[in-house]
Amino acid sequence: MMKRFAILLTMGTITLLGGCGGPDAPEAELEAYINEWKEGNYSSMYTHFTSETKSAMTEEQFVKQYKNIMTDIEMDKLEVGLPSEEDVKEDNEKTVRLPFEVEMETIAGPVSFQKEAVMKLEETEEGEEWLIDWDPSFLLPNYAEGDKVRIQALEAERGQIFDRNGSSLAVNGTAVQIGVNAGAIDEAGKEALAKVLGSKKGFIDEQLSQSWVQDGYFVPLKTVASSNEALIQKATAVTGATTSSKAVRVYPYGASAAHLTGYTGEINAEELKENEGYAQGDQIGKRGLEQLFEEQLKETDGVQLFIEKEKGEPVVIAKKEPQNGQDVKVTINAEMQKLLFEQYGGTAGTASAVEPKTGEVLALVSSPSFDPNEFAMGVSGERYTALQDNPKQPLLNRFAAAYSPGSTMKPITASVAMKAKKLNPSEGKTITGLQWQKDSSWGNYRVTRVSESSAPVTLKSALVASDNIYFAMAALETGADQLKTGLQSFGFGTDYPFAYPLRDSQVSNSGEFESDILLADTGYGQGEVLTTMTHLANAYGAFLNSGSIMNPLLKLDDEPSVWQKELVTTDQAAIIKEGLRGVVERGTAQAANIEGMAVSGKTGTAEIKAEQGTTGKENGLFVSYDMNNPAFVLAFLVEDAANEGGSKLAVDKTSAFYVKWKLRNK
Repeated sequence: MMKRFAILLTMGTITLLGGCGGPDAPEAELEAYINEWKEGNYSSMYTHFTSETKSAMTEEQFVKQYKNIMTDIEMDKLEVGLPSEEDVKEDNEKTVRLPFEVEMETIAGPVSFQKEAVMKLEETEEGEEWLIDWDPSFLLPNYAEGDKVRIQALEAERGQIFDRNGSSLAVNGTAVQIGVNAGAIDEAGKEALAKVLGSKKGFIDEQLSQSWVQDGYFVPLKTVASSNEALIQKATAVTGATTSSKAVRVYPYGASAAHLTGYTGEINAEELKENEGYAQGDQIGKRGLEQLFEEQLKETDGVQLFIEKEKGEPVVIAKKEPQNGQDVKVTINAEMQKLLFEQYGGTAGTASAVEPKTGEVLALVSSPSFDPNEFAMGVSGERYTALQDNPKQPLLNRFAAAYSPGSTMKPITASVAMKAKKLNPSEGKTITGLQWQKDSSWGNYRVTRVSESSAPVTLKSALVASDNIYFAMAALETGADQLKTGLQSFGFGTDYPFAYPLRDSQVSNSGEFESDILLADTGYGQGEVLTTMTHLANAYGAFLNSGSIMNPLLKLDDEPSVWQKELVTTDQAAIIKEGLRGVVERGTAQAANIEGMAVSGKTGTAEIKAEQGTTGKENGLFVSYDMNNPAFVLAFLVEDAANEGGSKLAVDKTSAFYVKWKLRNK
């Protein structure tokens, strides 16, 4: 019967004696050896070996070889089941056999085996002693002299990201590493290769001078897409240059979805401190969905520990299976994302599309952009600096930013005022002239509208004409407290419940309306009110979804749920929708009056001022949907559009999108 013996940090008292003044019992000698093993004292382990064992290797050889192996396999939690007296098998007076069991943890998981120790009674300087006829199988099963212990990494795959239709947003692929065989390229070859790669000879020399490089080793210099056949062909034409394949993350939609997908890169020192389960050289999500869903996407490599036999097949003694990351499916429609991005043509701006009945976010566009594949393959410092210094700011994620909504705010102001019973939508307001102020306390400040009215202004006519004065009056009549509360019910000044981190919308910088002028300006979307395009598109869902705004969704398997409800009545929503259709039929968005569709929406020109009473840069906006098929609300913003007609540019680009989208979905 084996007795389970958990090895202690200090040698236990050995009580089994062969007799007074005689050698220790063989069981005690084996126990002493095991204690030395646990303590990592390989020199002392060697003292327990027979003379025959010692003749086959020196103490130095034993310590160097086997201590390194145990360290490399990360041996831990060693437990040994030692024999009891009845387990001892005696061959003769000087030879006994002691069965024992070993359990340990290793880098590849638990290892357990049974072993029979042959103990021999030998004469030593100290007198007779029981010594171990040792061989490598005392340390690991099936391990014999001449064999090699191998540790093999079993690579797992990172989870992939797909859109709602199964199109690939971020997948695992391969790229080509262009490099050189050390010792096979001359100085002229280095010059030629550096020119092809857009690098410098000094860089190639630096890579070849690394401590690990030996003649014949492949030294990578640049990773490129496998589709870049022309560059690969030019590079490999240089004597000494060659290629190798490399696993990389691939982003099929490139720049059109770069700010959405983000990219992966090698983990840095700071990230190593903040994240458990990573090692130097591992890949980690750096931005976008890759970073947001890192926990689900992250793979865990496996490892196997095996004996490479000098003769015979390898023997696996422990194996930790690789665990692939989980795939993520998002609500995004990648083709819509791409088509919207293309409408910008490099112009700065952002767009978002949201399904009003479910809250599913179909597009998150930021322009201009960058190619995430460059980053996944390893962007050079020079290239990164160029992107960073680009005045168009392609690295800036605009869909996460909040903007002044301009006149696209007016339907929301009207909804709040109607719910507060401060606005009768069918009752006309008599407004004269192009400018208006509440009273003389405003000094020189006045609200300005684009055109005069020939009749009392109703809500519908105010939406069509985009009458700033009408909505400034509505905000003042609603009052600061009720307008603030009403805007909060639309999500302004609250946490926006979206999985992707966006800036929260605000009613003002302080969260309060500190003056009547600020209150009035907010009514028509100026002042200090800010919103993301996603929130704005989501908010318009209230007019199409029985007065409710849905929680915005990013993961496709999330269940739709209501975020805010009872914002407008059915009758109030109908009036607003008629006004929004009128904007396209006879108002400021007539370019969007597309045959076969009933596009409805609200334009906006948001002036970005340093302070009230001054002029500034203008952004053009258009929030719209097809009344015949309101499958999504699209909020489209173009930055710095004053010289391009303000909101007209947003309308033109949105219209071009609708025409192409309609053709694509016939």
